[in-house]
Amino acid sequence: MTTLVARPAVQPFAKGHGAGNDFIVLPDPDGRLALSAADVMRLCDRRTGIGADGILRAVRCTANSEAAALAADADWFMDYRNADGTQGQMCGNGIRVLGRYLVDAGHCPPGTFALATRAGLRTVHVTRRSADFDGPVTVDMGKPHLPGPTGITVSAGERAWPALHVDMGNPHAVAFVGDLTHPGDLTSPPVVTPASAYPHGVTVEFVVRRGPYDLALRVHERGVGETRACGTGACAAVAAILHNAVGTYTVAMPGGQLSIAVLADGSMKLTGPAAIVASGMVRL
Repeated sequence: MTTLVARPAVQPFAKGHGAGNDFIVLPDPDGRLALSAADVMRLCDRRTGIGADGILRAVRCTANSEAAALAADADWFMDYRNADGTQGQMCGNGIRVLGRYLVDAGHCPPGTFALATRAGLRTVHVTRRSADFDGPVTVDMGKPHLPGPTGITVSAGERAWPALHVDMGNPHAVAFVGDLTHPGDLTSPPVVTPASAYPHGVTVEFVVRRGPYDLALRVHERGVGETRACGTGACAAVAAILHNAVGTYTVAMPGGQLSIAVLADGSMKLTGPAAIVASGMVRL
């Protein structure tokens, strides 16, 4: 296991997004980068930093204590950090962006491979990038869990709605609303009760069902704020539909559209755009 050492004065980075949900990728194959919460907040600041909803530190599983047990099945670990510096277990758009980065940078061949996360292994399928087309990336999200409790309420603006607790490797409270304007500007986190249901915070989805397989949503992400898209949130919204059928669901968000295929065993495959838009060096 590699011991953290003094970090370099400058660090390579890439900037990418999935449906407008944007991330800074920090390649750290040997696990030498000691990344503090203050570092994350500074890098994610949209005025004084690079600007992003979160950071994806790409480290080899053999060089990270959190992922060492998964090294037999995956080469790379996604150390995901929210924009406020807190650690995240899973990120559906982030893992697709990381998969795209690893292929574009030559660290992984195009095709299907496993990545390690704090929520366990996830399998991604990344096509080779052409000169003018990044191509969609698909990730096997596994099965959603609806662990309870019941009686959850979400309040935003002047309204309140019942919500359902859905676990996609990270916690979600899904509320179905009459109109996506009803939650207001979402500059402040929605109030979720009882507070004991989510002791470590929660991502909240406000969802409009537009057809049997067609949803639209806005999301307030834990540790970030309102984002233009959320992959795990899109999956949570589909999972919250009572008696949801096997098939492919379309989920529209402010930043773009994602597709969720619900398979016969209840597992989900999330597909959507993932692009690397810039790279360079940043001073830490």
